[in-house]
Amino acid sequence: MAAYLIRRAWQMIPTLLGVLLLVFVLFNWVGGDPAYILAGKIASPEQVANIRRQLGIDEPYYVQFWILLKQAATLDFGNSWSTGESVSHIVGTRLGPSLTLLIPLTLLETAIAVLLGLVLAYLHGSLTDRMVMMVCTVGMSVSILVYIIVFQYVLAYQWGLFPVQGWGDTVAQNLSRYALLPVLILLVVSIAPNLRLFRTFMLDEIGQDYVRTARAKGMSEGRVMWVHVLRNAAIPIITHVMSNLPALLIGAFLVERFFSIPGIGREIILAVERSDFPVIKAITLLVAVATMLFNLLADLMYHLADPRVRLE
Repeated sequence: MAAYLIRRAWQMIPTLLGVLLLVFVLFNWVGGDPAYILAGKIASPEQVANIRRQLGIDEPYYVQFWILLKQAATLDFGNSWSTGESVSHIVGTRLGPSLTLLIPLTLLETAIAVLLGLVLAYLHGSLTDRMVMMVCTVGMSVSILVYIIVFQYVLAYQWGLFPVQGWGDTVAQNLSRYALLPVLILLVVSIAPNLRLFRTFMLDEIGQDYVRTARAKGMSEGRVMWVHVLRNAAIPIITHVMSNLPALLIGAFLVERFFSIPGIGREIILAVERSDFPVIKAITLLVAVATMLFNLLADLMYHLADPRVRLE
């Protein structure tokens, strides 16, 4: 186990270097010159040159990339180009609200999708199964913008069940008040595709020989579904959940923007609009590290779910 973890840690280094190189190339060759954005439309060439010098983007590319590597190694990305705020402080304060949405959402959608997936797999081909699948298809066809607008108008504005916007100072306050409606919207949006996918995983296992053997031995359907089918379907379920976690940090930007939640997704959109390279590269590195760590955690969970899986 220790050797496996060390080897995986070493494999992260070239991956991070590739991510940093890609971000650097895209920003410098595609993203445009941030000095013109920060200087404004009526700035003189001298003002633009002064801003470029202050930002350090007048240096040769290899010097700029070496600075980026040192920043990544020390986790010190300096200050935001647009607000002057410390990038470390920006990421640290924006990560909490995103996790306040991400953790409850992941737990709820996984538990509900797994439970309903087992039930629908057991009822495969029945009217209930077909009706639920039809509802899921319709739900997946509706844009998240529609859910946000309808839920805000009906549940928050007309019925007054939730606040329309805002964010508190404590985790307890946010979980009990401000995060409820955003989590509900994200849950409604994500439950349909997850349910369809998890149901497929269950159906693949139900058709295997070991299930027929277990039934032939007289095992109850509950034991067959909860012990045999669910345990073997856990591997693809873990893969799906863990691979989606990093994307949720950025993918919830619409909800964060509509509900004025100061999260990572909302911050990265603002940074892109302002060409705020220090914030962009810090959050990109954060997502890359999170992706690799969640992949490593998924491998460890494979072994826990099925001891036959060997970590090599």
